Amino acid sequence: MAITVESQKRPEGSKPRALRRAGLIPANLYGHKGTESISLTIEAKTVERLLKRASVNNTLIELNIADAPWRGKTLLRELQIHPAKGTPYHLSFFAVAGHGDTTVEVRLRFVGTAIGVKQDGGVLDTVISELQVSCAPENIPDVIEIDVSNLQIGDSLSISDIAFPEGVTPLAELERLVVSVLPPQISAADAGTETETEPAS
Repeated sequence: MAITVESQKRPEGSKPRALRRAGLIPANLYGHKGTESISLTIEAKTVERLLKRASVNNTLIELNIADAPWRGKTLLRELQIHPAKGTPYHLSFFAVAGHGDTTVEVRLRFVGTAIGVKQDGGVLDTVISELQVSCAPENIPDVIEIDVSNLQIGDSLSISDIAFPEGVTPLAELERLVVSVLPPQISAADAGTETETEPAS
């Protein structure tokens, strides 16, 4: 999923607080030319729309700098949120062209209903919900789907059991647990009923 974002070069000497009051969010672009960076501004409304569709270290973003001769594919590497207002106040983008494979975070989506849950009342325990992978920018998956339909109570899946798209390599240990089916949970009331003894005569 690629998204196009329009930006402008940040005027020299401008103050971030003044920019935000004017409805602009400060940002930086890295990786487009060695260690050089470009200071940018993006309209707050554009940032708001972007964050509804994009995730940090996951979504490919076509960044266009209107007043500079640069346009290219980037990843949103960092998002800073105001601690009191809860609004974004700075973004960092990384240009991915020419850097080979890149590291991204991808959400895991569990599909199907496990046999151990449906038939035996077990509980699906999802240990992790996202995973760090390495892949070419054009191969970044929106999500990685994991079918749990055949899992019975006591069964589990590790990273080595996941079918990754071609060109996508997990960066965590292959033995790391991803999901399992636990036995039915016994409530305190049920447990008390089961342990009751007959009164002494």
